[in-house]
Amino acid sequence: MTVRSSKTSNDTPLADARSRQTPRHPLGPDSLTWKYFGDLRTGILGVWIGAIQNMYPELGAGVEDHSIIKREPLQRVARSVYPIMGVVYDGERAATTGEQIKSYHNTIKGTDSAGRRYHALNPETFYWAHATFFMLIIKTAEYFCGGLTEAEKRQLFDEHVQWYRMYGMSMRPVPSSWEDFCRYWDHKCREELEINQATLDILSLRIPKPWFVMMPTPVWDQLFRPMLAGQRWVAAGLFDPAVRERAGMRWTPGDEVLLRLVGKLIELAFVAVPDEIRLHPRAVAAYRRAEGKLAPDAPLVEAPAFMGPPRERRGLPMHYVPSRKTLLDKAGSLVHTTFSLAGLRPARGRDRAA
Repeated sequence: MTVRSSKTSNDTPLADARSRQTPRHPLGPDSLTWKYFGDLRTGILGVWIGAIQNMYPELGAGVEDHSIIKREPLQRVARSVYPIMGVVYDGERAATTGEQIKSYHNTIKGTDSAGRRYHALNPETFYWAHATFFMLIIKTAEYFCGGLTEAEKRQLFDEHVQWYRMYGMSMRPVPSSWEDFCRYWDHKCREELEINQATLDILSLRIPKPWFVMMPTPVWDQLFRPMLAGQRWVAAGLFDPAVRERAGMRWTPGDEVLLRLVGKLIELAFVAVPDEIRLHPRAVAAYRRAEGKLAPDAPLVEAPAFMGPPRERRGLPMHYVPSRKTLLDKAGSLVHTTFSLAGLRPARGRDRAA
């Protein structure tokens, strides 16, 4: 199997410094990434992306040692999505949002159970997380949004490089082409990913009832059980065969046919859903700015304050802590968060981006 060599022209300190100094141009409304990344259907792949990210040894170790996602999975996902979306949708402020996200990772470091040192800002580790978001778009579009042409995949690849520059990270790990990326992804899945405790925690995830939900706990558990089972099934289908085998998951030709059928039904069901429901609030605001309906410097949409981290952890540098909002803002954010976690929103626009 051919894989990309880690020795490239960017491996020298001078070349790497130049790569970080390359002008960073944010993505805009004409990009395919804008079309797909803010689409709520990416939520259907929640277990897939959580598991595939954590399978990377350094990233999984950081999650095991520093994350409390098992304690507050809904809040953790809901609030984190806002700045992550911002690196795509914040326009001229996207690079600032990228630097903000990077700053959350400064203190996430240590030594894993096998004695291997890790740091979340290791370029290979940080890029792996970004690569999974790129593949999230590819797989969501392929299975639930009508599919992609080869030209569109290459366009999305080029856009994901432009997107990654917003973080100001080393560009050394970034493959040079779509074909090169496919070899990179295949190598990671076959040779480097592992089933660690952080991965098992995602695959066996239970969602604790938040304190503010007025519902009996048994009812809450039954409400989310089918959703999590469905996401695990989708994850099994979207894992590469080597990963699926390593995870001990079963997938049959019949499962594949059923998943394709479900994907087509979801695609058709979302055709008439308005943008305000099917797009993330950060994406909705971005389109409004692009259309002149909001001022270019209008305040960025933040997560609802009640989705913030537990009070005793709010001073830790690894957490995004949303500002407090009005009651109307909270109600609107709650509606969007509910739809997002249920995986019920399709993409903006009926035509493909150029």
